[in-house]
Amino acid sequence: MGKGRILVVDDDRLVLATVAHGLAQAGYEVFDADNGDDAILLAREHRPELALLDIRMEGKSGFDVAEYLRDVAGVPFMFLSAFADAQTVAKVHALGALDYMVKPLEVARIVPAVEAALRRVREGGAGARPAAPPQPAALPPRAAPSPPEPVAVAVGLLMHAHSLTRREAAQRLQRLAAAQGIGVAAQADRLIAAAEELARAREP
Repeated sequence: MGKGRILVVDDDRLVLATVAHGLAQAGYEVFDADNGDDAILLAREHRPELALLDIRMEGKSGFDVAEYLRDVAGVPFMFLSAFADAQTVAKVHALGALDYMVKPLEVARIVPAVEAALRRVREGGAGARPAAPPQPAALPPRAAPSPPEPVAVAVGLLMHAHSLTRREAAQRLQRLAAAQGIGVAAQADRLIAAAEELARAREP
């Protein structure tokens, strides 16, 4: 048994892969979607205990998904967003989010926030709501952030390049590594290096 079922929704597949991988490594059962429609379907099918939502996505926004989770599915949620303006904060509070964290964020900061949100849900019931408007989590002092784990980055690259789910991309990475007779981490490093080389080749 895992520590809980978590739905992660973000249209940036690299962010999605990194957060989902980090939560899975922390012991959670993770379901992920890169759009609002798939998020709603996953919520209906798997009944997660908590959802982590990006706000601005094509199609249904994170706010749209949050309304469904609150009014229909009864699933608590928190937001991970790059936006922290007053209007967004007010909307987050009106929807009843358990927390609101401003990207960019390292998984090492997200996991404790998820643990705290789940404790509130389990102690106060699925309808637990913050007593005051959630404020965007304060950014840490500027320091060189640790890079995402190469395997998670490589999975995100495969997801983006081939329109794969996180699980499919991880399986493909494993098959590529096996075909080369090397470890998954080494294959991940190769994919990242190749992607960086392609990016440099496109520069004028």
